[in-house]
Amino acid sequence: MPKPGEPVKVGVEEEFHVVDLRTRHLAARSGLLLEALPPARFTHELQRSMVESNSLPFRGLTDLAGDLCGMRTALVREAEALGLGVVAAGSPQLVDEDQLKIFPDPRYERMLIDFQVLTREQLICGMHVHAEVRDRELAVAVAHRLAPWLPPLLALSASSPFWDAADTGYASYRTLVWQRWPTTGPMASYGSAAEYQQMIDTLIRSGVIADPGMIYFDIRPSCHLPTVELRICDSCPRLSDVVLIAGLFRALVATELEAARRGDGREVRLEAVRAATWQAARSGLEGELVDPVEGVPRPAAEVIGRLLDRARPHLVEAGDWDLVSALARQAPARGSSAARQRAAHARRGRLEDVVDLLLAETRSCDWSPTPPDPRPDHQPDARPGPEAEPQPDHRLDLGPEPTPGPDHQTVHRTDPQPGHRTDPRPDHRTDLRPDHQADLRPDQQTGHQTGHQPGHQAELRTDSHAGPRPGSHSDPRTDPHTDPRPDHWPAV
Repeated sequence: MPKPGEPVKVGVEEEFHVVDLRTRHLAARSGLLLEALPPARFTHELQRSMVESNSLPFRGLTDLAGDLCGMRTALVREAEALGLGVVAAGSPQLVDEDQLKIFPDPRYERMLIDFQVLTREQLICGMHVHAEVRDRELAVAVAHRLAPWLPPLLALSASSPFWDAADTGYASYRTLVWQRWPTTGPMASYGSAAEYQQMIDTLIRSGVIADPGMIYFDIRPSCHLPTVELRICDSCPRLSDVVLIAGLFRALVATELEAARRGDGREVRLEAVRAATWQAARSGLEGELVDPVEGVPRPAAEVIGRLLDRARPHLVEAGDWDLVSALARQAPARGSSAARQRAAHARRGRLEDVVDLLLAETRSCDWSPTPPDPRPDHQPDARPGPEAEPQPDHRLDLGPEPTPGPDHQTVHRTDPQPGHRTDPRPDHRTDLRPDHQADLRPDQQTGHQTGHQPGHQAELRTDSHAGPRPGSHSDPRTDPHTDPRPDHWPAV
């Protein structure tokens, strides 16, 4: 539980596509890759061509960024040793049908039987953010109250313009693929945590879903952690966008927590939220978004600015304002990942070039804001070329350019999974323990953490004794009420 004036913990799950570096196509080899990685930090996903990383919970955004960077670096290094690459994006670009393989897990196999093509086509990756809310009643209230503010966060993450080797015309086609499941979309209002649980029990009893983990709302009270979980976002190739969304989401949660404790009423029309979500998926940052307050279309930069204004008091209180406002200024100016992918494809008409762009952005750990250019009236060079990026018509006006300053923030989860993996390198694991830093386990520390600074990355080592073998813990995906991670998020 945070102390008075202390920001809540925040943490991130990232899902990645695994690709063959020679062909740039999806590769169903995640099991082999996971053999080389700590099972407490990396796990399998539904498809064998995906892996998931799970950060620790932090109070400091810079600490969170350093942890995410360390995991990405370890994942890329071990993948490249196998001739593989990893891509953080909502959808894949190049897919061979013989690589569409479900990970051998009883839960996933049941999903394949029950949902058929929905399971087979679940070739999408998301980025989830957890913010600490230990009171279940408040978590249920906040998850509903936040619904109108989620579409702009989706727009910031939009990274899935291609599907089945074609441009879909959407910035986040992953959103449309995801919405086919029976329990997706914004969360309705529930009068209590008991009423929310009754809804889950009713759905399980109906036989449509098998367990609480199949509640796929855009935001939900976590089924096994004391958090509110943001689930609407695409995976983000640029780490800076992950940090931006995590900081904004944490501040929005704090804002709605404060309002819910005061008893402020809030009416959320789910039909309007669904429409705004579709608009964000269609346009990303390159078109108009629906204003969460007035319900009218506005340029994406203006809507992001309004989102930032709403989050500002808690961003300032947490020490995040300089960092998050600078990142928010740059996001609309730089454009969405979807726009960058389209620009890469337009140069030569090759999806392999899009994969190369995403591989490079996922590999990079440059997440701190770019300093302003000192030249008067300087505009980025938009001429076609390897480094050119599309420039939108609107800019986010936040006043004088802030200087990034220190901040202090927060949190996350890990999911050890039972594995079905073979690897000729017995006991080879990547150790994520930084040499220069004290143990950051949040339940054993006091005060704010020190450690990763902008641009700084933990040194990663390999260690044959870096953790238990896969399968040594119970599986939270098949037993949603079990979480063997006492040093991370204490289970609800």
